[in-house]
Amino acid sequence: MRLLLISCVALALAACGPRVTGEVGKACLAADRQAASRTLCACVQNAANATLNGSDQARVATFFENPELANDTRISNRRSDERFWDRYRSFTQRAEQSCRR
Repeated sequence: MRLLLISCVALALAACGPRVTGEVGKACLAADRQAASRTLCACVQNAANATLNGSDQARVATFFENPELANDTRISNRRSDERFWDRYRSFTQRAEQSCRR
């Protein structure tokens, strides 16, 4: 009986998928895009953790809700935006390589 209970709990937890944490991962899920899943958004958050600092992650999270902000940053002439965009491109490349299935 105990083994059956443990098996049921393990199966239920596995069905939940990976836990999505961090601003980027949560924004990914909240964006409610068709391709979004817990697995994908957790992977995207892992790419963000590997390539972006906390303030960069907060900025990237806003892009999910308002993609126009990303374009405004991309075309900005401010040096700080250019440096951020370089880091953002590194993040997106890593996310594409790691999360594409």
